[in-house]
Amino acid sequence: YILSRLNTVIEKVRGAYESYEYHVIFHTIHNFCVTDLSNFYLDVIKDRLYVEGARSETRLAAQSTIYLLLDALVRLLAPALAFTSEEIWSYMPHRAADDKGSVVFNDMAEVNSAYTGADTAKWDRLMAMREDVKKALELARGEKIIGASLESCVTLYAEGELCDFIEANLSDLPGVFIASEVKCVRGAGEGVKGEVVPGLTIQVAASEGVKCERCWKYTHDVGSDSDHPTLCARCASVVKAMN
Repeated sequence: YILSRLNTVIEKVRGAYESYEYHVIFHTIHNFCVTDLSNFYLDVIKDRLYVEGARSETRLAAQSTIYLLLDALVRLLAPALAFTSEEIWSYMPHRAADDKGSVVFNDMAEVNSAYTGADTAKWDRLMAMREDVKKALELARGEKIIGASLESCVTLYAEGELCDFIEANLSDLPGVFIASEVKCVRGAGEGVKGEVVPGLTIQVAASEGVKCERCWKYTHDVGSDSDHPTLCARCASVVKAMN
């Protein structure tokens, strides 16, 4: 999804360079870094980067994606921020074909058709849902129901197609919301009404799980491994693999 969004940025920025619309370059890259990366993607992948094992496919995929993002962004910035881009480039690892001594000796980032088939509609919808859930989490934090968002159990009430969509993507939602548990209940319920996603009601409660001292998630399997009584099952398996 995020590489598909990067394609959109590359296409827009290249067009802006060709038409000398430098304000478009600035706003496009700035908005992508703030909204898509900082507020969403980099926030969501922290768990897999910090917690998963070094050879985990999800962790390696996230690292590869971050590299592709950095590589493209520094190339897009080079004509406008030459010295800053050159300094960034000097600290980056490079593929053999790109190791030409300077960012300005390399081609501008190009749209990669391999990433155009991402299910952007699904992730756009999940991000919209995330905005409503973040508001509900903030209200719960203000009412002292939870502290950090990982202390929460989020219950989503919805009907019809919206409920079907939530149920189909339920496994992704704890990571998207930065919550320990997410449940879906078909029908109406009490809670915060969705503003970005009409028909959604969000109820936030403190998780009944136990906090894992490694990933900080609240789960019901902490202590399931006798060798690591303070860790959840996922963290215990990762730690065992390190030995």
